[in-house]
Amino acid sequence: MRTQVVIVGSGPSGLLLGQLLTNAGIDNIIIDRVDRDYILGRIRAGVLEVGMVGMMDKAKAGERMHKEGLIHEGFSLSFDGVQHRIDLQGLTGTSVMVYGQTEVTRDLMDKRIETGGLTIYNAGNVTPHDFDTDHPYVTYEKDGVTHRIDADFIAGCDGFHGTCRASVQDKGVKNFEKVYPFGWLGVLADVPPVDHELIYAHHERGFALCSQRSLVRSRYYVQVPLTDKAEEWSDDAFWDELRRRIPADKAEALKTGPSIEKSIAPLRSFVAEPLRFGRMFLAGDAGHIVPPTGAKGLNLAASDIHYLFSGLQEFYGEKRMAALNDYSRRALSRIWKAERFSWSMTMLMHTFEAEGEFGVRMQQSEFAYLTGSKAAQLSMAENYVGLPY
Repeated sequence: MRTQVVIVGSGPSGLLLGQLLTNAGIDNIIIDRVDRDYILGRIRAGVLEVGMVGMMDKAKAGERMHKEGLIHEGFSLSFDGVQHRIDLQGLTGTSVMVYGQTEVTRDLMDKRIETGGLTIYNAGNVTPHDFDTDHPYVTYEKDGVTHRIDADFIAGCDGFHGTCRASVQDKGVKNFEKVYPFGWLGVLADVPPVDHELIYAHHERGFALCSQRSLVRSRYYVQVPLTDKAEEWSDDAFWDELRRRIPADKAEALKTGPSIEKSIAPLRSFVAEPLRFGRMFLAGDAGHIVPPTGAKGLNLAASDIHYLFSGLQEFYGEKRMAALNDYSRRALSRIWKAERFSWSMTMLMHTFEAEGEFGVRMQQSEFAYLTGSKAAQLSMAENYVGLPY
């Protein structure tokens, strides 16, 4: 089998790249080790930067997003009960959209089917080969048979545990990582959100986040030790803990109900450098992970795809490699800025026992400076809505 670009991974980054290539008349095949239902069953973030919204429109997959997505013109920070709103619209002239990653993925999958794109699911032992030559290819197994796809380029969009980054560990890749000593216990429930915008809460008992997926479905989180297990938390225990950590008026107004999903996600910051290895390019979670505090994971994947698609479009349209040669530098420049923002939000809003009283005073001082400085609020706002590509 032969194609121009073989994309490993059918999450949002792989699907977005595939659709942009298809729209541009560039042949591509997506391959994944799991099936469509498994991918759509994963619960992920749901805050879209203006750039991500634009990329969905560019892929011609944004129609439902614009109908059902919720525009948020701000969000709130609560620090030990004191609440302050960051006015995204007033400070930056733009906003973010709340629309679940699962829905983004579904829309891109549906658009791929509509436009005739080929996706190979349930592919075993997917392996990239010869990506440091001009003739890369990918092999995989399906129904007991080994198959081969020859291509001009390989896009590694297969996530943190995927085969593409694993295949370059002896090729000069350098990994930067910070693992945080806690996780987020998340609950999804069909109850109205406690507020029309997101609330990030710092409390001596730990961080909490009041988020949402729609006007009738809410997503809430509390900081927990990594030793905790989701099944050990009853719904009642979760709601009680959430009430303790959010402002009193919100705790009183909180609507509760049975959870429809409950899990604990560990937090880490991670970057692989470089992101290009000959004719294979890493994008999305294959190249970087951010703690979810800054709502950057899905959005960083979109900016990676912007740079990668621009390079591929230049190659096939103008027979030039300049943009592809510069992909890693351009993508990493934006990635590290998002890593910094996500790290700073994480350090501000969570409790860190190892930092002691000095760390608490630093957090208090940072919050006081933020709430008293328009410049600091503008910096937070422009990072939250997303830096330009």
